[in-house]
Amino acid sequence: MTRPNSHNESIKALPDVVGTYLTFMIGTEEYGVDIQSVSEIVGLLPVTPVPGSPPVVLGVINLRGKVIPVLSMRILFNLGIVEATKHNVFIIIENDAKLIGLSVDQVREVASFTKDDIEPPPNYGLGIDAAYVRAIGKSEGKIRMLLDIKRVLDLHSKSN
Repeated sequence: MTRPNSHNESIKALPDVVGTYLTFMIGTEEYGVDIQSVSEIVGLLPVTPVPGSPPVVLGVINLRGKVIPVLSMRILFNLGIVEATKHNVFIIIENDAKLIGLSVDQVREVASFTKDDIEPPPNYGLGIDAAYVRAIGKSEGKIRMLLDIKRVLDLHSKSN
């Protein structure tokens, strides 16, 4: 009996994971989102809190006349709140024709991942909700969690 190569079968199940990602830091971990979902990156802007919103929602920003909600990726991933630095930015994501900001510690780079660079996420030990992770990307000796940003936003909106 031939044993299937589970790595190749898992990657075949995730063909849309291969591609280009904007990578960023949250704490000491590096994450990536599909570059096609990124509208722009902006420096920190004043955030207006929204009464009654969950803690993960920092509030809203006014970006050239558009009111955009901002999520704290630190809070979403249970990493706590830290003092803002000059490296903090908002990554503006377009999801279902709506814009939403992600507050991250630092943008790193744009990186491409081939099928040889990705592995399916483990079911345990990630430190964040495994439902948020599409795959683990490996490049330049680094491990990066490639996020399913649509799922991150969908799960967040359902929890409100």
